[in-house]
Amino acid sequence: MQLRQLPREHGGAKMRGRKTALVTGAGGFIGHHLVKYLVGLGYFVRGADIKSPEYEETAADEFMIADLRDRAECQRVTKNIDEVYHLAADMGGIGYISTQHAEITLNNTLIDAHMLQAAKCNEVKRFLFSSSACVYPQHLQRNPDVVPLREDDAFPADPEEGYGLEKLYTEKLCQYFTEDWHLPTRVVRFHNVYGPLGTYDGGREKAPAALSRKIAGLRSGDELQIWGDGKQTRSFMYIDDCVEGIHRIMQSDYSLPLNLGTDELVTVDELVDIIAAIAGKSVIKRHDTSKPQGVRGRNSDNSRLRTILGWEPATTLRQGLVPTYRWIEGRVLGKPDLSNIAAA
Repeated sequence: MQLRQLPREHGGAKMRGRKTALVTGAGGFIGHHLVKYLVGLGYFVRGADIKSPEYEETAADEFMIADLRDRAECQRVTKNIDEVYHLAADMGGIGYISTQHAEITLNNTLIDAHMLQAAKCNEVKRFLFSSSACVYPQHLQRNPDVVPLREDDAFPADPEEGYGLEKLYTEKLCQYFTEDWHLPTRVVRFHNVYGPLGTYDGGREKAPAALSRKIAGLRSGDELQIWGDGKQTRSFMYIDDCVEGIHRIMQSDYSLPLNLGTDELVTVDELVDIIAAIAGKSVIKRHDTSKPQGVRGRNSDNSRLRTILGWEPATTLRQGLVPTYRWIEGRVLGKPDLSNIAAA
C-alpha cells in the first residue's frame, strides 16, 4: 500500500483549520476502523503503527510506520496533533495474553509511558488511553452468572497477570499526568470488541473471530473444538459501537475510567450456537478444558457510561456477528471481500 506522509515539522491540516487526530495502533483492528470514523467526521487523521493494516488500505491522511516502544518515535508521531487516540498495544486473545506476560508487560509499559510523555511535551490537547476489562479483580469473575463489573470495582486490585496489570498501572499514570501536569486524559475500558477486518487466525484472535473461522471451515455435522467447558460467559461489543463510543468519551468532560461494552451476557456455547445458526450449520461441540479459558464470567456495567454520555452500544450480538462471520467466511473460503456489509 502507499503510505501518505506530510513533512514532519508542520502538518498542513492546521492551516486548513481541521482538527488533527493521531490514532496509534492504526494498523490494527480497532485503530483501523477508528481512523475511518474520524476521517468521516472531518478530522485530519495521522495513523501510526509498527505495521500497515492487513486487510484494507488505511483511510488516514498520513500513515507513519513507527515502533512506539521508542521514545523518539513517540515524539515524532505526536507532533502537531490535537487529540491522541492511543490504541497501540501488544495484545491478543486468551491463548496469547496468558502465556506471554514478560514480553507483553515490557512492550506495553514502554509504549504507554513514552506516548504519555510525548503527548505532554508536544502539548497535545487531549489523550485517550485504551484500557481493558482485564483490569478487573479476578475474584469478582469466578462465576459464569457474574455481576456486571462497575468502574469502581477495579480496586482493591487483582487484575489479570501481565496485560491487565499493565493496563491498570497506566490508567493511574494517566491520572497522574492530568493531576500533576494538566494533560487532559480519557480512559476507556474495552469489553471484547469484534467485527470485520479483525484478526481471525494466528493465535492472537479472540473468541468470536476464532469460532467463526473454525465454523467456516467445517461441514454441517462436523465436530468443533471449544476451549474450556463452554459455560464461561462474556459480553461482546460490535466495532461500529466501539469507535463511536471512543469518540464520545474523548469529547466528554469525564477523565476517570469508563466501561465501553455491552451487557448482553452469553456463554461460549451460546456464542457457538449463534455463529453456527448464521452459517446454517449444525456442529458437535467438543470441549477441551486443558486450553486457556480466562475468567469464568465477565460483563460490563454501563450505568456510568449512560449517565456520562446519555448513550451506550446498541448493536445486538447476533446483528454484529452476521457481517463478522460473513467476512471471515469469505477469507477462509476465498470468497469476494465482504468487509462493507453492515450489521443487520
